[in-house]
Amino acid sequence: QVHLVESGGGSVQAGGSLRLSCALSGYTGITYSMTWFRQAPGKRREGVATLDHFGNTIYADSVKGRFTISKEKDTHILRLQMDSLKPEDTALYYCSVRPYVVPSLALSENSFHTWGQGTQVTVSS
Repeated sequence: QVHLVESGGGSVQAGGSLRLSCALSGYTGITYSMTWFRQAPGKRREGVATLDHFGNTIYADSVKGRFTISKEKDTHILRLQMDSLKPEDTALYYCSVRPYVVPSLALSENSFHTWGQGTQVTVSS
C-alpha cells in the first residue's frame, strides 16, 4: 500500500523560500510520475510540478521560474524548492505518485488516486 508523508510547510513572508519534502513508501512500480499539488480554500486541487522517471519536469505557469521539483537519488524522497513565494501560493500542498503517465496528464488530479495528509504553506504580504 502506497503511503505518502508531506512535510516542510510553514508561514513565510512574501519573497521568502520553503522546501517541501514528500516521503514515499510502499510503491513498487517500475515507472513513475510524481507530482506536487496544492489546494487553496474554496478552490480545486491543482498540479504545481511533476517529475517522471525519464527525468522530465513540467511546471504550472503560475510557478515557473520560482519552484523546482527534484527527487533525491536512490531514495523515495520528492522535494519542492519554493522561492520568491507570493501570497497566492498559500495552500495545502500534497504529493502523489502513479505509474508513468504522459506529462500533459501528470498535472491533473484526475490522474492520481493516492494522497498524503498535506503540508500547509502560508505566505503573508
